[in-house]
Amino acid sequence: MQSNFDNILQLRGVVKSFGEVAALKGIDLNVQKGILFGLIGPDGAGKTTLFRIITTLLLPDRGKIQVEGYDVVKQYRKIRNSVGYMPGRFSLYQDLTVEENLNFYATIFGASVKMNYHLIADIFIHLEPFRKRLVKNLSGGMKQKLALACAIIHNPDLLVLDEPTTGVDAVSRKEFWDNLRKLQQDGMSVLVSTPYMDEAEKCDQIALMHKGFIMEHDTPSNIIAGYSGNLYAIRSSSMQSLLHDLRGYEFCESAYLFGQTIHYRFTADNEDIKILRNYLYEKGHNNIKTEKIKPGIEDCFIHSANYAEDLN
Repeated sequence: MQSNFDNILQLRGVVKSFGEVAALKGIDLNVQKGILFGLIGPDGAGKTTLFRIITTLLLPDRGKIQVEGYDVVKQYRKIRNSVGYMPGRFSLYQDLTVEENLNFYATIFGASVKMNYHLIADIFIHLEPFRKRLVKNLSGGMKQKLALACAIIHNPDLLVLDEPTTGVDAVSRKEFWDNLRKLQQDGMSVLVSTPYMDEAEKCDQIALMHKGFIMEHDTPSNIIAGYSGNLYAIRSSSMQSLLHDLRGYEFCESAYLFGQTIHYRFTADNEDIKILRNYLYEKGHNNIKTEKIKPGIEDCFIHSANYAEDLN
């Protein structure tokens, strides 16, 4: 394996279209070795397409992709031996048992469960009571754990996981991220995609992806620190009409529902919360509460997406 690369993954100008639909629009990205890297974005952002190219299951139309220095098109066999992939759609064999699936995935990579048991020990603790059970009879959380175990049983250098926590309960999500962090701490590079913005802060670095391109790439804390302007959380006694009225205000840059409040930004150089409150009173709102707040990753994503839309 080539070892003179600080980055486990390098992408330059990666483009992919399906007919008239442009899925990837010139992706440039570096992922350092040994980190837990998150690709954050909603459905349709292009995450799955990008992951299928990285794992050599799909060819790019243009661009260059290297995994540990190996080209995904010319040297795909070398990459497949060093990458573990957990696709978004569950893909293990439903009519095999837990044990049989693990043995199969180990064997096709020339490994064995016994030889690499240390890699899955923490995960298999939960699977052990079900090792003779057919996969089709497992719960969603157990299927998720088995899929992860099968993806790492050959000891890959890079683990790629496409929205692994979609559709599972909160406890299973937490356990899964704990497993990912341990794998990363043990030296495995982890690349994971998620539509859940709260999971972004569990990563060492993230890239915000929207409609086929990368908007920002940095640590979660740096992305939050780079948020420009002020953000307000606003409530009133008429929450049903508040969003509509805020969006109708002439100096509204953005307004969106966020839990029990609405997150609001003024347009540049037009920030005056007192005038806004008077406007809302005139619209019939009472018990108006406004609070300047710190943004989260979701706020940063929405701000970047709106800015990108304005440029286009």
